[in-house]
Amino acid sequence: MPMLDLGDVTLNYRIDGPEDGAPVVFANSLGTSLAMWDPLLPHLPAGLRILRFDKRGHGASSVPPAPYSMGGLIHDTERLLDRLGWREVVFVGLSIGGMIAQGLAVKRLDLIRGLVLSNTAAKMGTPESWAQRMDAIRADGMAGVADMVMERWFSPAFLASDQLPYWRDMMLATPAEGYLGCCAAIAGTDFFTPTSGLRLPTLGIAGTEDRASPPDMVRETVDLIPGSQFELIRGGGHLPHVERPEAYAAALTGFLRRIGHVA
Repeated sequence: MPMLDLGDVTLNYRIDGPEDGAPVVFANSLGTSLAMWDPLLPHLPAGLRILRFDKRGHGASSVPPAPYSMGGLIHDTERLLDRLGWREVVFVGLSIGGMIAQGLAVKRLDLIRGLVLSNTAAKMGTPESWAQRMDAIRADGMAGVADMVMERWFSPAFLASDQLPYWRDMMLATPAEGYLGCCAAIAGTDFFTPTSGLRLPTLGIAGTEDRASPPDMVRETVDLIPGSQFELIRGGGHLPHVERPEAYAAALTGFLRRIGHVA
C-alpha cells in the first residue's frame, strides 16, 4: 500500500474504486488498522472511490513519540486529503475517527460534503478514565487492556465466536506508543461547542451493544447538528459494521443517496 511522507509522520493509506467514483473517506477507531473496514466494503454500492488510512501510531503508519493532540490528528488527515487532491468527500469516522471527522469539518468544511459520525461523541470518557487505561498499558502493554476493550466493543454473542481473536490480535498489534498517543488526544478533546456550529448533512450511527459509546452518547452529539439523522444498528457493538455489515451498509448507502452523493 502507498505511504505518504508528511515530514513529522508517514501515513499508510489505501484507495479502492474507480478514479471517477464518488469519494468516501473512512477513519477507523483506536487500536485498529485500516483493515477494520474490510467486512463492510463488499456490501457498499459499486463505483465508490474509497480512501482508508492508518492514523499516526497505528497500522503501518509511523509512530511518533506520544502524546498526540487531536489537532495534530486532524492536521494529518487534512494534509492527506490535500496532498491526494480529495474534495467534496463524505467522511465516515468511527470512534476516534468520528472525533477527527468533527474537527476536520469545523476546520475545513471545503473538504467535506457529508459527515457520518459512527459510534463516537463530541467528548468520550474523562481524563481520569483515560489516565487509568494508559497506566494499565504502561504496566502490562497492550495485553493489559485487550480483554476489557473487547468486552466494550462487541456483543456477548460475538465475544463467544471464533471471529474474536482476529480483532483482539489487531489491537495487540497496535504499537503501545501510538495507542497511548491517541488516548491522550481523546482525553483532551471536548467538541460540544464547535460541533454545535456545524451545518452540513450528517448521519449518526450507533450500536445497541456498544459499551464504549452507547447510543444515547452518539445521539446527543449528532443532535448538536441541525437536520442530522440517526440510525441504530440492532445487535451491533462499537464496531457495528463488523457484526452487522449489511445493516451498516444499508444505513450508509441510504445516506449517500439522500444527499445525492450516489444515484
